[in-house]
Amino acid sequence: MNFLSTFVTFENLHEVRRLCHWGPVIALSVIAICSTMAILDSIIWYWPLDTTGGSINFLMLINWTVLILYNYFNAMFVGPGYIPLGWKPENQQDTQYLQYCRVCQGFKAPRSHHCRKCNRCVIKMDHHCPWINNCCGHQNHAYFTSFLLLAPLGCSHAAIIFIMTMYTQLYERISFGWSTVKIDMSAARQFQPLMPFSVPAFAATLFALGLALGTTIAVGMLFFIQMKVILRNKTSIESWIEEKAKDRIQHYQTGEEFIFPYDLGTRWLNLKQVFTWTGTPKGDGIEWPVHSKCHQHSLTIEQLKQKADKRVRSQVQYQAVEDYNGACCPLSKGLQTFFRTPCTEEPRIALCKGDTILATRGTKWWMYGDKVINEEQMIAGERIRGWFPRRCVEKCHYDTAASDSTSDKKVN
Repeated sequence: MNFLSTFVTFENLHEVRRLCHWGPVIALSVIAICSTMAILDSIIWYWPLDTTGGSINFLMLINWTVLILYNYFNAMFVGPGYIPLGWKPENQQDTQYLQYCRVCQGFKAPRSHHCRKCNRCVIKMDHHCPWINNCCGHQNHAYFTSFLLLAPLGCSHAAIIFIMTMYTQLYERISFGWSTVKIDMSAARQFQPLMPFSVPAFAATLFALGLALGTTIAVGMLFFIQMKVILRNKTSIESWIEEKAKDRIQHYQTGEEFIFPYDLGTRWLNLKQVFTWTGTPKGDGIEWPVHSKCHQHSLTIEQLKQKADKRVRSQVQYQAVEDYNGACCPLSKGLQTFFRTPCTEEPRIALCKGDTILATRGTKWWMYGDKVINEEQMIAGERIRGWFPRRCVEKCHYDTAASDSTSDKKVN
């Protein structure tokens, strides 16, 4: 009992709840279906105990499954690492360069961002991934990227097994007119299959083939996107910050030169910041090696400039003219609003007629912004923001967003 208690703690049980989400349920279902069907089909197609090739094929298949699950669960349960609640820099003067998070009641360290899903400030946050129901950040970035590499490799192997199984089993039953196709199947025909390849088996194999090919393409693209930012020692969020920095400099013609502070100059050095032999990433998540022309707060200063610029350029004041209950797909607001709902886990905000909203972005049918709250809610640290139907609001003829938001400096 004592042995089990060292592993099963309250914190561990809390983390297990991450499995109870549509993302992990779908991801693990795809892994289970592809792995199970690949194992069964490899027994039908290439019996592992009769030939060396069959044994190698079977062992590689098991190896892919183990490695994929190992990196997947590490990415989920190790987590990205979080900034301690109420964190402050050792040098109090550095607080002027940092943003303050009302939710965590502390300052955001360089490269950290607040995740509304995890409700914490995440160290070197890349993004919140619904497939692992956790953030991808400093501690689990290598595990997550390894999973993105191994999943397409394993699915590609499984897809080959599915195709060869269907080909060998149907070759003599149905004439496809493939007179020019010549495949040596002598090794695979040295035994009689232990399991019949029936119509349900064919349908299941065909379904698993579709999953394997779709996963290979989709996850493979995500892997290349991740490697593109890793080789520059960036995150997806920091790539977006860099683009906005260039846009801000060009818009105001300031003549500044923006240098991304964490690019160490070579892809190899950047790669080693994420991937290490021990599996533990370099750094404590607070201080980072930076470019010779930059310092620890170069990026945070740029973020503060972009926050101020956003208040001036982006926020437009709207007033609600219709009630909205916060539904994800409100049919009562029109078919276009129903079908064009944003494909995101970001929240929707309920509106009452007369509410004031500061909109920051939007689409043709939806808008995203902050609801203007009263002073008591502001003191309590509340913030209400999310998506709402565009038809529910009208633009105010006057805009006091700039004056109302001056008190929001350096906050989450």
